[in-house]
Amino acid sequence: MNGARTKRDESPFLEGEGDGDRCVTVYLVGAGPGDPELITVAGLAALRRADVVVYDRLAAPALLREARPDALLIDAGKAPGAHRLAQDNINALLAEHALAGRTVVRLKGGDPFVFGRGGEEGIYLRERGVPFRVVPGVTSAIAAAECAGIPVTHRGIAGSVLIATGHEAAEGPGASLNWQALAGAADTLVFLMGVERLGAITEQLVAAGRPAEQPAALVRWGSTTEQQVLAATLGTIAQRARAAGLQPPATLIVGEVVRLREKLAWLESSPLFGARVLVTRTREQASGMVARLRELGAVPLEFPAIACSPVEDTSALDAALRALAEQDWIVFTSANGVTAAFERLDALGLDARAFGRARVCAIGPATAGALAERGIRADLVPPRYTTADVLGALTGSPEGVRDRRVLLLRADIAPPELGEGLAAAGARVASVTAYRTTAAGGRRAELEQLIAGGLDAVTFTASSTVTHLLEVLGGDTTPLQGALVASIGPSTSATARKAGLVVDIEAEEHTIEGLVQALAAAWAARRRAAEDVR
Repeated sequence: MNGARTKRDESPFLEGEGDGDRCVTVYLVGAGPGDPELITVAGLAALRRADVVVYDRLAAPALLREARPDALLIDAGKAPGAHRLAQDNINALLAEHALAGRTVVRLKGGDPFVFGRGGEEGIYLRERGVPFRVVPGVTSAIAAAECAGIPVTHRGIAGSVLIATGHEAAEGPGASLNWQALAGAADTLVFLMGVERLGAITEQLVAAGRPAEQPAALVRWGSTTEQQVLAATLGTIAQRARAAGLQPPATLIVGEVVRLREKLAWLESSPLFGARVLVTRTREQASGMVARLRELGAVPLEFPAIACSPVEDTSALDAALRALAEQDWIVFTSANGVTAAFERLDALGLDARAFGRARVCAIGPATAGALAERGIRADLVPPRYTTADVLGALTGSPEGVRDRRVLLLRADIAPPELGEGLAAAGARVASVTAYRTTAAGGRRAELEQLIAGGLDAVTFTASSTVTHLLEVLGGDTTPLQGALVASIGPSTSATARKAGLVVDIEAEEHTIEGLVQALAAAWAARRRAAEDVR
């Protein structure tokens, strides 16, 4: 390949990415079926450049974090019987903001033109001279079934599929669905938005000749880590759904392909599927952990217990950074310290060259990775991340630390043991605060609302996350009762036990990945025990 662009490389979905004037427009974006990672590349690009985002209830909340910090976010969600904005108002909003010179994204669950009223919005905009683009999305009509292990078509079983709306499951002169034609029109029938009228749908299909014993399934919140699947027959699924209390949103699939779920179900087998896990890391650091938890099937509940901020008086830090090349060892205890140091280096007009011939120790692979991103390869990454192991790695290095100048760039609340241990080994230690760790400011009511749906595990990635979470709770650990307490390492575990918590899980490898893997193993053991009881 010579790298030359072809017409097929050019996207018709986004305009004005160059330096010239961009075409102000409205993007009707399909957000996908629920999993935030299932939005298209074009949809994500439009979202990230929008001045205004008008979003639906079924658009994944995590996607809103992709919008610009200064973007105006407007909730146009529609729940059964409760519409925040009528459709006429939504249409008018889109046109109003676009005509005012703003780029607007209409973020819609699934696909804009599959029962998403995107066609109505497009017509309204065209009639008023507002240019728009449609960015197709992954419809839940297909994705919900797939994530439940049900292919809507399958060779030898189903060669056709029909998608219908469940909102119009009425009969009589005003009905828009021809049940006699629909019942036998395709091998697989998929109904969106049909939970409220499920009984009417199934009765009409059976009356029109669809076998009552044919397999059927309801998939709620398909593709997400909160997915629920109820499999039955066409004749019994409405009763089963009522008994289970299954609520919208859910997709109904009817056809012989539902039997394939026994062999193809995959999402529910994820190691952490359904586990509601409280993540207490800083908001900036939580994204990687949240993504990993979600990948393993968990439901991450983000409640940052701590926040990192620059030091108010930078004089000591600036002096240390100007003298980096005079050090024998520079020790970074966290990725936050790397970020803080390089932000000040930039402010001082310096860069990685300021390190000179100094050797660098990074505590943990995340810290080493943060350094590597900035052009510094760590000379030493201790295999374990306790104070004793770090001390052993430094004192046992070929150069040792006796009479060596060692700079520790640390948080304001970091314990003093590492510096004291190095000094006892003969090092000339300078311990400098690179950043501050404070409570994130969350309130107990906010936390209780977040975990109202249940809490299976709480994760602590540092002693400070324990301390500040319990500050939010006023020292009361009752809201955490019954949840697995997972700690990243011995120091954090000790803080948790001192606060009255029982630590169920301690990661052998004191990293985020080590913590997640330890939690997955414990969750699997708990599930096996529950199955044995049944």
